[in-house]
Amino acid sequence: MTTRVGRAFDLGPMPYGRRMQTVDEQIVCAPLTTIFQLARQVELWPRYLAHYRYVRFRTRRSDGGGLVEMSANRPFQVKTPRGPLGINWRTWWLSEMSVDKNRPSIRFRHVGGITREMEVEWSFSPTSAGTHVRIVHLWDGPRRFHLIGGLAATRVIGPVFVHGIASRTLAGLAAVAELDAGKQQQ
Repeated sequence: MTTRVGRAFDLGPMPYGRRMQTVDEQIVCAPLTTIFQLARQVELWPRYLAHYRYVRFRTRRSDGGGLVEMSANRPFQVKTPRGPLGINWRTWWLSEMSVDKNRPSIRFRHVGGITREMEVEWSFSPTSAGTHVRIVHLWDGPRRFHLIGGLAATRVIGPVFVHGIASRTLAGLAAVAELDAGKQQQ
């Protein structure tokens, strides 16, 4: 598959008012530049995050974003008569990604997978303790399940899958950034 650099995607502002909204946020005890660099280098996430199966750029854009294919596992613990059993539910999506170094923020628009048309924004702001990182996911639900799409988005996909993966992603990247910041202080 060829990768070429094109103009950055213009994903615009987040379209608040969607049926599903999930927010994951954390204070990361590391400089903004450290956590922002880790977050925008999505192709490296599988090195740091055990729940990511792969991240591949199909095309690159001038801002560091592009068309990116991602796959992650959502782990579950199931009780069985023989004890707990760990199960990984595989997820997959394709996103347009844009990076704004001035703001700083990272935007995604899902263009493939069950979460097509989901809008995502990572925002970063400095605090006295380090960096406040906020991930917002907005979505109306899967169109192919018109009658139950909104319910599926707000009751299952958002809180179970989106939050389950995003919270792990943020915690994992925060741990790497904080470790890196600690090494730089020594």
